Formats: sequence, C-alpha cells, structure tokens
Amino acid sequence: MILKDIVHIIESVVPLSFQEEWDNSGLQVGNRNAEVKAALLTVDVTESVVNEAILLGCKLIISHHPLLFRGLKHLTGSTSQERCVEKALRHNIAIYSAHTSMDNYLHGVSGRIAEKLGITDYRILIPSVVQNEVGLGVIGDLPVAMSQDSFVAHVAKVFATNNTPLRWVEGKDDQISKVAICGGAGSEFMELAIAQGADAYLSADFKYHELQSACQRITIVDMDHWVSEHFTREIFDELLSPHVKTYIARTDESPVRYFLEMKSPEI
Repeated sequence: MILKDIVHIIESVVPLSFQEEWDNSGLQVGNRNAEVKAALLTVDVTESVVNEAILLGCKLIISHHPLLFRGLKHLTGSTSQERCVEKALRHNIAIYSAHTSMDNYLHGVSGRIAEKLGITDYRILIPSVVQNEVGLGVIGDLPVAMSQDSFVAHVAKVFATNNTPLRWVEGKDDQISKVAICGGAGSEFMELAIAQGADAYLSADFKYHELQSACQRITIVDMDHWVSEHFTREIFDELLSPHVKTYIARTDESPVRYFLEMKSPEI
C-alpha cells in the first residue's frame, strides 16, 4: 500500500484540522509515495521502537506522541530524537503521528477509555469552538452507580498493565454515576468536570496541590500518562489492519518506573 493512502485513511477519521494549534501531528518522516507493507503501532517513538520496526520489516511507524515536536535544529546523533530520525531515514522508515488530532476525536483517546469502562452516551467535555463533536475529554454515565472504592478497582482492572499503580482522592459522595475523562495530561480541566456534574474525573499528571483541592469535591483518579493513552494503538489497528499488516510495538512502554515492593534478598 502507498503511504499517502494510509495517511488518507487515518486523516479521514482524525484530520489534522482536529489538532491543537501548538501541536505537530501528521507525517513526520518519509516519502508519501513510498510503498508500505507493514506498520508498527506505538504511543512513543523511541530507539527501541525504531529497532523493532527494522526487525519486523515495517516501513511505517504510527505513533500517538510526535517524535518531532519542538523542532529539530541539527542532526548529529547527539540525542535519542536525532538518532531515531537518522535510523528511520537510513532504513526508509516513515513516521506518522496522530497526537491531539486523536485527543480531540470523540471516539479517540478519551472516548476509548469511556468504552473500556462501560460508560455510555458520552460526549465531549471541552468542545472545540470551531467544530461540532470535536474537543478534549469526554463525560458520560456508568450503567449502574458504583462506590468510590469499587470504581477505582474497576479502573485499575481495565488498565492493568506494567504493574502501574493509580493515585486517587475521595470526592464528596461515595456513589459514582457521572464520569469525566481526559487521556493524557488533563488536570487543568478538573474544574470543568466539576461544573458539568461529574462525580469522578480520570486523567494523568496531577500535581499534589491539584489533588488536594479536589478532596471532598470530586473523586480523582490519577493515571500514568502512557497508560492513559496506550489504547490509541488499538484505534490505529482497527483503522488500518483491513488494509495493511499491523503490529503493536512490544518495546513501547511507559518510561516511568514504580517501586512496588521490597523483595527479600536471597540467602
């Protein structure tokens, strides 16, 4: 399949017009007329992911986070980003990223979390001022109300990956019915979730004082950033697997490590 046709499939669902003005979604590296027989799907483009693409014979990497975000001023191999670009070019591997274009899609990052949690009739939490059904986050209802403890356990079960713990704070009510979600860093939208009547808000990268301010106001579930967005690979797979061979990157994982328990030394 030709790369430009794959790009067309992606952008027919999450066009670049969906992205935030500060973002850099789209084709990062590669010739639009190149032939692609297989694509590697990932959240992040790392040196390990590029090496995996080489081993699998993938001529395309599709990521959520852009490899090229704040610009590349030189190409000397002195940073991981530069080495990824160099190796991709050397092996004729294209790189495409759908970042906030996927974040702003109703059934994208946050919508997929809602579906995984069984939340129904969800809608955009922070609507775009220029396009209908486009915007960040979603808000919707659980089929049956759950206690805070049960709800957090439910989230933990759905996102059970890499032994990643959740942080959470208690809201004002023990029962959770309406849930707001923003995959990735969305702590700034907590007040909007409260204003729209959410009993709980799921997002990532909360600061301590933000969590403190939520106490007895709204249940907050603070997730690992990568974990909150790793379902994007499923979305890419569903879009593209009917057209081209796809692989979900085995080496793609959160760079954050968590200390879970002290193991007794072997004697």
